[in-house]
Amino acid sequence: MEFAVAKPSDLDELNALYRAAILHMDAQGIFQWDDIYPARDVLAEDISHGEMEIARIGGQIAAAFTLNPRCDEEYELGAWRYPDARFCVLHRLCVHPLNQGQGVATQAMNYIEDSLLQRGYETVRLDAFSSNPFALRLYEKRGYERVGEVQFRKGLFYFYEKPLAGLTLKQD
Repeated sequence: MEFAVAKPSDLDELNALYRAAILHMDAQGIFQWDDIYPARDVLAEDISHGEMEIARIGGQIAAAFTLNPRCDEEYELGAWRYPDARFCVLHRLCVHPLNQGQGVATQAMNYIEDSLLQRGYETVRLDAFSSNPFALRLYEKRGYERVGEVQFRKGLFYFYEKPLAGLTLKQD
């Protein structure tokens, strides 16, 4: 698998990837995403900021995700275990349905965590849809700790956090 920052020329293929994932999740009763989010303009904005990254297998985009230090204001509700750490937020991790069950998400998470550590980040934060057992299992298996929850438009989401290197837990 080859990782790279997405380019504007990747937008059509990325949009198709997310649309395929939405159909696949809907068929499984996971109504996390829709035509409103993540819409093509959200993906285009991620690309324009240089924050969308892709993983290719055989020249095709197999996975995509966005990394940046920005989060919704609702993240203030999280009981973050490392409040003073330099964090990055993982947004919109998506694996193409044709590549699911092949360890692509695990390889993507390995890349994400390693590259963020190299970039000087101390923790990863994210939110995951409470009704997506595949995502919850992926994050929890990797040592992400649930630190809160929030209601977004599509339902209940859990906040997760994981330290990337030898941080000590802040004591109250």
